Amino acid sequence: MLLTDSPSCGYDHVYVTVDHVEISSDGNSWTSVPVSASLGRIDLLSLNNGTLISLGQTPLTAGTYQQVRLVLAANGNTAPYANSVVLTGSATEIALTTPSGQQSGYKIVGPFTITAGTMADLVLDFNACKSIVVAGASGKYLLKPVVSAVAELVAGKITGTTVAGSHVYAEQQSTSGPVVVTGTVADATTGAFTLWPLQQSTVAGPVDVVIVPPPSSGTAGYASYFVQNVPVTAGATTNLGMMTTLAPSSVYTVSGAVTVAGSAGAADLVAEQTVTSSGRTYEIASTSTTSGPYSIPLASAGPWLGTYSTTLPLVFAQDMAGSDVGIYDVTATDAAGSSASHLVNVSTGPTVVGFILSP
Repeated sequence: MLLTDSPSCGYDHVYVTVDHVEISSDGNSWTSVPVSASLGRIDLLSLNNGTLISLGQTPLTAGTYQQVRLVLAANGNTAPYANSVVLTGSATEIALTTPSGQQSGYKIVGPFTITAGTMADLVLDFNACKSIVVAGASGKYLLKPVVSAVAELVAGKITGTTVAGSHVYAEQQSTSGPVVVTGTVADATTGAFTLWPLQQSTVAGPVDVVIVPPPSSGTAGYASYFVQNVPVTAGATTNLGMMTTLAPSSVYTVSGAVTVAGSAGAADLVAEQTVTSSGRTYEIASTSTTSGPYSIPLASAGPWLGTYSTTLPLVFAQDMAGSDVGIYDVTATDAAGSSASHLVNVSTGPTVVGFILSP
């Protein structure tokens, strides 16, 4: 059992303490995978960009396993807590409330096949950003883990180099919109990134890689870049090469206020951009908030599109369709499932739009 992390938003540290892991072939009987007590608290944000930590191992009967269960340790009454967050720019540790997590664990769906006489590695990809919910006016932070699992036997990597600090995502299309398979943040110094684990293309199909550079200063920044149809090969690395000279773009914010109804707590906000020429939609940015203000920085220029090739460097062309340049669909969804969407235009400057979520 190995653990890694997808990029986080708004936190300097996200600590979890794993008590043990369980695996089941039928959802009824469970085999426990002990976790070494010496691991203690794990800072998920230290496991970014392909870094892994080993949780533990155990012998299993050969066969197909349908579920994994991640069981966290209980928090104490004072810091340092077993499960906690430290907000960006703060030194204060805030306990994470883990509803039912210590008792029944968080289930991660399989299947995973274990072959007799072999070692099998299972990688748990813990998305810290999407796993933390602010609980309304109470000031509590809830941990509702979003975790995916991939058997390393059928997993491959995508690597490359881009503007340092860029958020990089592997995404796939679905009938309900884009799905972020995994993500990372390019190294703050070198710009190198690794997307892993990814299921091989023969199982899950190719992925599109989305590169969202950070603002460089003020409203100055870069356009987003999309690399379409990137193959994933089990046990191998697909290299996208150097993508460090990106087109400049002004970066403006879409901001406003979110009103969350009743006891729904917080709302997740996601900004998506549709590329007319390919008919594909991509998640560009996300954040969460209680009833109150939000702000999301977005590039005003049209995105640059490329298709994967073994010939490097990759070739990109800017999407100049009028319906794509600076246009984003921003959706707010609360914990009760209420949602609202607005089409926003940041092509010429910042825009303000509010969301009122009703039960």
